Order: sequence, then structure tokens, then C-alpha cells
Amino acid sequence: MRKKIVLGCVLLLVCLLADAQKIVIKGVVTDSISGEALPYASLMLKGTTIGTITDADGRFSLSTSSAVRVLEVSYLGYDVKTVDISSGKTTNLKIRLAPTGITLNEIVVEPGRERYRRKDNPAVRFVREVIARRDGSDPRNHDYFRYDQYEKVVFAMNDYTPKKKKNGQPGKFDFLADFIDTLEVGTTILPVSEREKIETVYYRKHPKSEKRVVKASKSAGVDEIFSRDGIQQFLDEAFQEVDIFQNNIPLFLQRFVSPLSTIGPAFYKYYLLDTLQVDNKPCVDLGFVPFNSESFGFTGHLFVALDSTYFVKRAILNVAKDINLNFVSQMTIEQTFEREPDSTRIITKDDIRVNFKLSEKSKGMYAQRLNVYSNHSFEQPLGEQAGVFEQSAPVITLKDAYRQPDEFWVANRPESGKKRNSNSVEALMVKLRSVPVFYITEKVVTTLVSGYIPTNKDPRKNKFDLGPMNSTINGNAIEGARFRVGGGTTPVFNPHWFFDGYVAYGTKDKKMKYDALVEYSFNRRKDYRLEFPRHALRMEYMYDINKLGQNYMYTSKDNVMLAIKRQKDTRATYLRKAELEYTREHYNGISYGAIVRNRREYATEYAAFDRINSDGSTTPVKNYDMTELELNFRYGKNEKFYQTRTQRIPITYDALIFNLSHLMAKKGLLGSSYTYHRTDIGIQKRFWFSAFGYADLITKAGKVWSKVPYPLLILPNANITYTIQPEAYTNMNAIEFINDEYISWDLTYYMNGNLFNRLPLIKKLKWREVFCFRGLWGHLTDKNNPAVNGEGLYAFPAGSYTMGKAPYMEVSVGIENIFKFLRLDYVWRLNYRNHPGIQTKGVRCTMHLSF
Repeated sequence: MRKKIVLGCVLLLVCLLADAQKIVIKGVVTDSISGEALPYASLMLKGTTIGTITDADGRFSLSTSSAVRVLEVSYLGYDVKTVDISSGKTTNLKIRLAPTGITLNEIVVEPGRERYRRKDNPAVRFVREVIARRDGSDPRNHDYFRYDQYEKVVFAMNDYTPKKKKNGQPGKFDFLADFIDTLEVGTTILPVSEREKIETVYYRKHPKSEKRVVKASKSAGVDEIFSRDGIQQFLDEAFQEVDIFQNNIPLFLQRFVSPLSTIGPAFYKYYLLDTLQVDNKPCVDLGFVPFNSESFGFTGHLFVALDSTYFVKRAILNVAKDINLNFVSQMTIEQTFEREPDSTRIITKDDIRVNFKLSEKSKGMYAQRLNVYSNHSFEQPLGEQAGVFEQSAPVITLKDAYRQPDEFWVANRPESGKKRNSNSVEALMVKLRSVPVFYITEKVVTTLVSGYIPTNKDPRKNKFDLGPMNSTINGNAIEGARFRVGGGTTPVFNPHWFFDGYVAYGTKDKKMKYDALVEYSFNRRKDYRLEFPRHALRMEYMYDINKLGQNYMYTSKDNVMLAIKRQKDTRATYLRKAELEYTREHYNGISYGAIVRNRREYATEYAAFDRINSDGSTTPVKNYDMTELELNFRYGKNEKFYQTRTQRIPITYDALIFNLSHLMAKKGLLGSSYTYHRTDIGIQKRFWFSAFGYADLITKAGKVWSKVPYPLLILPNANITYTIQPEAYTNMNAIEFINDEYISWDLTYYMNGNLFNRLPLIKKLKWREVFCFRGLWGHLTDKNNPAVNGEGLYAFPAGSYTMGKAPYMEVSVGIENIFKFLRLDYVWRLNYRNHPGIQTKGVRCTMHLSF
């Protein structure tokens, strides 16, 4: 009994001693300039594996009995900081981290509490001097400018730690541990996509031209399920090279206000923080934060030469924690510049690092886009290089660019582009695809993304794809359930000849529909028949249903997502069509084409062709025939789109788009029932308002010059689904209005949360406002009005009207970014509200992921 008492006392004493040695470390980690909390910063007791991370508010708590009293704090884009811990049981710390490579004074700026004045502020006067000199040092002021550029884009699983099976048995993915890399701050990542490119950029001032010659390019990773060129287009637009010397900085398909914008002093607060050495040159540390932390601006530092040049030597930009930007939890942009003897500014590095997260609790993805610039020259290109400006393509890819050996990359890859782990993403993908569950999953996702199923698992041998799969099943009031199967050849079959088509069947009308297409491309195709630039001759023969007054611009007419309608879509005929088309696209944005078309359109009980006789009586007509010539012209310089097999999906609408077309036919020529002339013109453009969002404007006008029946007149584009469709009228019925001349507009203003960001509770939802105003002024001249001059025309179907003096108009107020992917609009029809069977208001929705 005495031994048990002694043993118990010893154990109690040990526990008391252990508890006496345990301490609790609490605190918060913040940015040294903005005072904003840094979420998920890493804290580790020096020399141990004991540590923790901060929460979403930058706070942490660590309980330990270790004798180590030095805490190391690290965060992406910031210097590692060591903090001595006191001997007390509980320690409360306020840790302020400074940007990488710079030692700052312990200054905290609290934008919400301080009294900040622009008037007589030396920091504002200082930044105005920097802004005044920004254009004078632009390297593109020279007649010629040339440099080499190395680009590397990496996507990786962030803070990755391999997990072992609980039973100790080897797992299918244990090999992933061999591919883990480590960042400078100690965070482990697993690269899953990697792209590298080496190119030379040539610039000429007069006439202005910029060409990129790609010498080497390679990519590998899980994003191979997407189009290689399409992903490159998206990355080039979403991760553009940042130019802080412009007013607006395009990034993540948004527009950020530059700290050196002409409106910068009204958008940012500036602070003169310290004097320090950058590359052995005395510089002023100019800190900045936006007045509104939710707006599209940056926090950060500009390190400006302390002399009369006001030359920016280095820039570090971050995004505020509260910014209304999806998926981006943390971002750091670092740029370095050198000054030439004539004061010209040249950039040497542009490094952007981003942590993407779907939710605050997830570890998310790490992304880096590194650009290293070298061999700058202002000399005129000579010899072979002189001919680069004669090339039509803005990007010239050398013959062996995609086949450069490893030795080339080792010799030309800069030091900052090298990885700590030499294992490549290519090797990782080989191992992943050897695991059946990954291989099957990849194929399923590829099918969902592309819509097509390859007939050979090896892309290098796949000659035919089945699809699109999202059009396999559909339905409408005329056909009932519609079943469709189709497919087409790939460039593996032949890079110049393409065959495509489908067959479809309706259970209600019991009719077989079909489409057969053959195209010859004068340009060798790499991935898709429709890839830019097109120079092709196409022949097509089709018989299918023709929905009058319905044209969905960026999706297939058979897309299953359009099957649910707000009303019966019976306004349709049957159409048999044969086309011969020539298309030519140029790199300068100009494209043109010509189509010879023969078509026969058949009446239905829902869209009858009742021809009006001279005595006012009507005679049913089964069909009419037309042989037409259509001429098209289009201008869309610098247009950005993601190319799929069958569509071009716009990435941005920044480019000015101009369209012009004219259609003509002669009665009696090749069987035409009518003489026909129609002209259409359209203009589209996005306008950015810096910190105040952007607006998309689409305007169109057209006229039918001849006397023709209603199927050949202008039928406004009606949207009878519950989805939001561009260039379509939400509360208009199909062929509700019939015109022979029109002017239309579609104006959509995206405020990017400028209103919601000012509401204390709503702003946490990160919703964004959308306002739309669209309308159409249409007119029907007497020659095409059956009520005035009806002989030879077709009587209008019931429910069709001519438009009065007022244009048709509708407005909508919407909220986008709901749950980061949903947009809801409430739409009002402003006039012509007395028409029977219409919808005057309603809710519409669409799914759209955006930053």
C-alpha cells in the first residue's frame, strides 16, 4: 500500500512539473503596412516540428512544453520573422510581417480608424511626381525594342502532405511523395501542371507592330483535358504581365486600379515609410492601401529612387483580404526594374504567386507565373531577324519549339525557374495514368469538358470523336423527345479534310433529321476544325427543325440545358438546306466569307404559309425555295476566346467587334421563289470604368429591302428559356414582332460590388450588381405588311404583331457571384404589355464562374 502511495505521488509530481513547463502562445499575424490579418501563416518553434497556422482572421494559439523559446513565422511573399517568447505561461503576440527582402519600420496603418488627408500630404505629392514621369521612361518610346523572355506557369496542390493508410498497407498514390516540392517559405506543394516557354519579343514603333517568336514551349499536367491553345489563351488573359505604369491592370479577367494610375491619389492612401537600400541605391519605401479594401486595388510598396528621377526600382503588390475577388485568398506580385543610361525603364522580373481556395477551410491550390526578362536591346533587327515584322501572325512558333530536348531547357532555363525537386510533371502524369481509378476519372472529365468521346484512348491515334454528348437527349413541343447521335473526324484522320454530322429522331413528329458536313482547310489544323485562323471551304447538307425567332448564340440548339422552357416552343418549320461556304480569317482581325445557299422551308400547323390572293382570300402553301448568296465581313482585332471543337467562347469582350453582312437572291434564278435583299450591321465593345466596373454594349441594325413573306423578314431573337442568354429578349415571345427594319441594343453594366461592398453585412457575401437595359426599335414598311399590301405575302401567324412608334424595351436588375457561380436577374418588360400570352416579369438565372 505504501508503494502505491509513493508511486502515485511521483506520477502527480511529474504531471505538475510537466504542466508547469507548458506554455500557451497566442496572437495575431498582420501585414506591416495595411495592418490586415494574414490567414494561414505558418508558425514553428525553431529547430522543432512543433507549430501551427493562423486562422482566417490571422489568429493562432499554440500550447507546448518544449524548452525552445524562439518562434519562426513565415508567409508567402513576406520575410521569415523570428520572435522571442517570454517565460510566462501565456504569451500574447502581435506579429507584423514585412514583404520579402525588405526591412521596414514597425509601422501599422489602420485605414478604418486613422484620419487621412490628401491635401498637403507629402506622400501624395511624392507619388504625383512618380506618376508624372512614368510615360517618359517607357522602353516603347524607342523606335525598336527587343528582349528575351522566359515564362513559367505552375499550378500545385498547396500545403500538400501525403497520407498513409491506417492499416499500414501501401497505397495506390504513395508515389506522389516523390514529386513534392518545397517553396522558399517552407510550404510543401505537389505540382500538377507546369508550362514553360522561351521566346523573343520584337517591338517596332512605326508602323506599330509587336511580334513574339516562340523558340521553345512545353506543358504537362492535369489540364491536358482542355485545349492546349485554349488554355494558353486563358492564362495569357487571366495572368497578364502586370504593367503598374498603366492606369488599369488587367488581372484575373478584372481591372485593378494601378497604384500609379492618374486617379491613384483619389483611390489609394499613400505613406512615406522609410529610406533603405535597393541594389545599393537609396530608395524611399512608398506604401499604399486602397480607401475601400473591398475594391479592385492593391496594398503594397513601391521602392522609388531617392533622387530627381523618381525611378521605381521595385514593386510589391498584394490584394486586400476583404477584396471582392473569388477564389484568391492571397496574392503577391513582385517586380524589379533597371534604369538605362538614358533613363529608360526595363523590367527584369515579374513574379506573381497566388493561393486559390474554393472555401476558407480548404488548402486550395498554389499558382505561380514567373517571367524573367533578359538581353534587352533598342537596336534595329538585322539579317534574318529583320523579316519578323513581315510575318502576319503576332506569335510565330518555330518548327521545333514543342520538341526541344531536355538539354536545351537546362541550358536556357534561368536560375529562378529551377525547381528543388527534379522530378517532372510529365513523369507524374505517366504514373497517375497507370492507376485505373485516375485514368477512368480523367476520361470522364475530358468527355464532360469537351462534350465528345474519342474512339481511341491514344490522342495521337484518335481519328474520330462521338458527340456532342450534351445534345444526345432534348425535347420540344413539335418533336416530343428528341434523340441525336453524331460525331466527326479529328486532325489525326487528316489535318486538312474534316467530316462531321449527326442524325436525330423525334418521338412525336416521327421524323428523321440529319446533317452532313465536309470541310477542306487550306491551313493545317492542330486540334480543331474551327481553330483560328480559318481558311476553309465547307459543304453542308441538312434537314432539321427550324425554330423561328430563336437563336442561342453560345450554345448548341440541342443542349439539354435548354430543354426546360417557360412556354411551348411551337413556332417552328422544317428546313432543308445545302450550303457551300468560303471563309478566310487574318491575324489582323479582319475576316470575310461568302455562302451560296439553297434552301427549302416547309410550313407546319404552328407556322402556316397562307398566301394572300388579290381578292383577300388565302391559299395554303406547302413550302417555298430560295437560292441565296450571303457576303460577310468581320473585324475583331485582339479578340480573346477559348476555342472548343464547335464553338469559340469569349474570354473577354474588350476587343471592338464589327460585323457586316448582305444577303441576296433573284426570283427565278436557280429556283428562288422571291427576290431578296437583306443587310445587317453590328458593333460590340466592353467599356472599363476603372474602379467602377465595366459595361458591355451590343448594337445592331438591319433592313430587308425587298417584298417577301414573313419567314424572310426580321424576327427578333426571343429567349423562351429560364436562362440568361446574350443578345436575346427575355420576356418576348417567339415571332411576337415581325419587322423589315430594326435597330437594337443590349447594354449590361457590371458594378463589381461597388454598392454591396458598402453594406456592412451584405459585403461579406461578395455579391456583385448587374443592370441590363435592352431593346429593339422595329418597323414594318407597307410593302411587307399583309394588312396594307398583302397580295403574294403570307398571313402572319396568330400572336404576331407589328411594332408601334415605341421600341420594345426591358430592364433587369441582377445579382451575380451568388455562391461564386450563380447569377439571378429579375426582368421587367416595359411596354407592349397588353399582348395576350406574354410574361411581363420574371426571374432568370445562369451559372458562371468568375474571379
